[in-house]
Amino acid sequence: MASSIGDSAARPGAISMAVLGDSTSHSYQDRLSFPDGSPERGGLYRPRTFQWPEVLTRLRGQEIDLGTWGRWGRSALVAQALQWIGFDGGRAPAKEDYFFNFANTGATCYDLLEGRRHQVKPLVAAMNQDPERWSRGVVVIRIGLNNWSGLTDLQAQDPAAAELKTVTAYCTEQIGRAIALIHASHPKTRILLVGIANTADDPDKLHQWQTAAATVNIRSALDAFNGAIRDLTKGDPRLAFFDDLAFFYERWGARDALGKPAYGTVAIGPDLRITNTAGDEPHNISLADGHAGVAFNALWVQSLVARLDEAFGLKLTPVSDAELQRFLTPLLPTPREPGS
Repeated sequence: MASSIGDSAARPGAISMAVLGDSTSHSYQDRLSFPDGSPERGGLYRPRTFQWPEVLTRLRGQEIDLGTWGRWGRSALVAQALQWIGFDGGRAPAKEDYFFNFANTGATCYDLLEGRRHQVKPLVAAMNQDPERWSRGVVVIRIGLNNWSGLTDLQAQDPAAAELKTVTAYCTEQIGRAIALIHASHPKTRILLVGIANTADDPDKLHQWQTAAATVNIRSALDAFNGAIRDLTKGDPRLAFFDDLAFFYERWGARDALGKPAYGTVAIGPDLRITNTAGDEPHNISLADGHAGVAFNALWVQSLVARLDEAFGLKLTPVSDAELQRFLTPLLPTPREPGS
């Protein structure tokens, strides 16, 4: 297994980027976590199904550098054993990804700083190998959905419930501590905090919470969570917020006033219409395993690049609609393939 410290030199002129988070950022081509033949992360279509860091590298790899692709880290059990005897467990669990992508499937806000698969300390150790690289670098923190998504029934009933406030306060505290730890060693590094989306909009959840009251309550609870994360960025030009909820609603819409599905369609070129449905073909927002599809991730990268440029003045080349079409068209099924 490759060492968790030591990456090739930064690509000349590129802005280094690191990622902390959960399965919303864990690369799909990780064959350690998702072996060949696995039904996860695209199933039969997985060789051409990409998570947003993989899309970003393919579209803007000369401008944004996520580090070398390889196998990094050690078993989470080994990391835990080392912690038990007083040593730093280091980067865990082992996965195949970009060197600076520390996101792991199943991670919660706890995993930013605690436990056997803590992410921030190994990231800072990696950043410390080349501090100058990170004086103009960016860290993306996209986490919290696993803390929040299991509480949708409670959100629908009582958006001011104590348990929701506790989760919001905990994630806000953990993200705030992560920011402080990064800036303690790398004070110039920019950090983009990504809010969480509404799990009631997931294709497999559309039959639930179909009332006006539930819809309003869920949105109120979610706004409180995202508002607390957004507040962490106020007054600090090194920090910015990416509104994941707004990204979705601006493209596909939402439920109607009665809580019924009323989602639209996003067109990319003449052959691709992206709908709020589930399946491994690119026209679905969601893969069969519930994670974002490649077309969704490509649109997300388009908005991410725009937000990074707006917030931090990185002078990145915008991702055009025509570029998305050129990227996605070769990934579409041919008439001979299943699902086409």
